[in-house]
This record gives sequence, structure tokens and C-alpha cells, in this order.
Amino acid sequence: QLQLVESGGGLVQPGGSLRLSCAASGFTLDYYGIGWFRQAPGKEREGVSCISHSGGKTNYADSVKGRFTISRDNAKNTVYLEMTSLKPEDTAIYYCAADSEYLTIYQAICATANMDYWGKGTLVTVSS
Repeated sequence: QLQLVESGGGLVQPGGSLRLSCAASGFTLDYYGIGWFRQAPGKEREGVSCISHSGGKTNYADSVKGRFTISRDNAKNTVYLEMTSLKPEDTAIYYCAADSEYLTIYQAICATANMDYWGKGTLVTVSS
């Protein structure tokens, strides 16, 4: 069974940090571009960051540039999202997703509508 499982969410104070993990089972992530997305209450799901299959290309939403870092360890079949300087507006359910489209694999361009596999999400709450 093909699965993506997110972990690492939780409650953190503004200015704090969290590291999210996205682990794959049933398939290897080597051939996929991976994206992190988030959905806040009452809002549409939005892209946060995307990484190419090799990790050589990454992209970030303007709202998280300079604060979030995406990385991957293909040997561990896992992708990470390091989040620093967290703000209350970062509060959301965070999802990872995998896509085998050319633009995702090689150019780290992740489109919500095109992703092949999705995890169930992990909740991040930034509050004092």
C-alpha cells in the first residue's frame, strides 16, 4: 500500500521552530518531486515548498522564504520541512504530497491539483 505519513507537528510559541517529516512506504521517493502544502481553517490549501527528486532544486512560497527549509534523504525515503521563526499565521494542517510529473521531478514545481499521493496531514499550531 502506497502511503505518505507526516509527523512532527505540534504546539509552538511564536518565534519557535518545528521540523516536519514525510515518510513514504510502499514506494520509493527517488522518482518523485515532493511538496509541502498547508490548509488553515476556512482557507484553501496552499503550496508551501517543493523539492526536486534529487534535492537540487527547491521552491518556496513568498510567505515562508527565509524561514522554512525543505530537504530530503532518499536513503531514508523521507522529506523534511524545517520551520523557524514561526508566526501565528503559519497555523495550519501541513500535508506532504508526491508527484511524478516532469516539472515536479526536475524543476520542483508542485501544483496542488497534480500531486499523485497525499498524506493525511499533521497539525501545526503557533500560539502563545
